[in-house]
Amino acid sequence: MRKSALLLLCVPLALAACGPRSIQAPDAYDVSGSLGGNWGTDPRLRLALVGAGFPEVVTNNSNLAQNLVSTGMNTWTFGVDLPNVPGVAGVYQVVVYNDANNNASLDGTEVDSVARNQQWLIYSQVGGNIPATRFTPEMNVAQGWNLYDKREAISTTNPRPGQKVTGYDLSR
Repeated sequence: MRKSALLLLCVPLALAACGPRSIQAPDAYDVSGSLGGNWGTDPRLRLALVGAGFPEVVTNNSNLAQNLVSTGMNTWTFGVDLPNVPGVAGVYQVVVYNDANNNASLDGTEVDSVARNQQWLIYSQVGGNIPATRFTPEMNVAQGWNLYDKREAISTTNPRPGQKVTGYDLSR
């Protein structure tokens, strides 16, 4: 009887260890940066991973571990975790939007409130050359997450492996 009681006690502890992590400082997440611009009065800002996979599968995921911290009038710092393996290999961006209806999803009525930048997160299941897409030129990537900065020329450091991305700044 004692062994079964001990086993029953261990199950909830094991399940709790598998749950989402607690809220962290923005720079502790996979992608972090600053956010600026006029978002109106009392915005409900939320981060989402949006993009397109191969072949042309659209992704819109707001259900990511994230934290936005106000640092003053119309300025915030943020952090968001990337999925270990997204639903599909592809080209993504972290965007911020005003979740006006507070449902934790980027809806069609909220797309006008999106802020993004010129940096693309590319997920590849294998390293090597990937073909051009509607958003990016042909390039060489590492296995996993990569960061491509569209403002810079393709080089040995662009794209780069992107397990930890800082300075991913967003503004309206």
